[in-house]
Amino acid sequence: MIRISTIQDLQQEIASLRSRGGKIGFVPTMGALHEGHLSLVEACIQKGDHCVASIFVNPTQFNDPNDLRNYPRNPQRDCELLERSGCHVVFMPSEAEMYPEPDTRKFEFGEMGSVMEGKHRPGHFNGVAQIVTKLFDAVQADRAYFGQKDFQQLAIIKTLVAELHYPLEIVGCPIIREPDGLAMSSRNQLLSEEHRKAAPIIYQCLQEVQSRVGTCPVVEIEQYIESTINNHPLLNLEYFQIVERNTLRQVSTIIPENPLNACIAVFAGKVRLIDNVEIIL
Repeated sequence: MIRISTIQDLQQEIASLRSRGGKIGFVPTMGALHEGHLSLVEACIQKGDHCVASIFVNPTQFNDPNDLRNYPRNPQRDCELLERSGCHVVFMPSEAEMYPEPDTRKFEFGEMGSVMEGKHRPGHFNGVAQIVTKLFDAVQADRAYFGQKDFQQLAIIKTLVAELHYPLEIVGCPIIREPDGLAMSSRNQLLSEEHRKAAPIIYQCLQEVQSRVGTCPVVEIEQYIESTINNHPLLNLEYFQIVERNTLRQVSTIIPENPLNACIAVFAGKVRLIDNVEIIL
């Protein structure tokens, strides 16, 4: 595996990979890798792509400076994991490489970008759009792989790619979970032992949502989630919504032909965890 830190060197290596035939697959990450990230690398390689991964903790998508400062970093371990997974190239740029000057671009996603994560993390998706477009321009991949745990982010990136006419296929990959159901996340490393024991309740609630859909009104499901999470002494609900899968519009009535996801954000102490499930009707 080749480690690269500049866009110029990256593009030279990608040109070399293309000359050997095959397509370029891209796995963007912020490091602190886990099995969820590695499943994206695996999906890329299974497609037969040359796998290019990036590790870059993007400052413009953090609306909380403490969150940025505390974000887990372990680049040496990350590189070892990527190499063992069969990744061909890892791009690890500096902040100066990606932002030689301030990025003042503004991206508008309408209602899709103003609900859930967009509502509770102002500016987050603008920062995401800034960095993914920079990375897409640098890598010029044929396919890019994203996890479905960041459900809203995946929907917004698909919209961004379509609106900007990138010749790029966005591949959404399934959530990878711990044995107790907790969605794998780099932030899980920050959980205390007590909060880690409590965190699987989030997925248990989402599973209960599935069992209640069609048997009781959406408002009762929302009330159940709020009371279950907030009655736990170590957990605090930030939001829970059942939304249309393609538009992210919140629904108050279940319509069988309308594809839906249940989305949730919960604080376990000071650590913010998100999750979602598809609603099977």
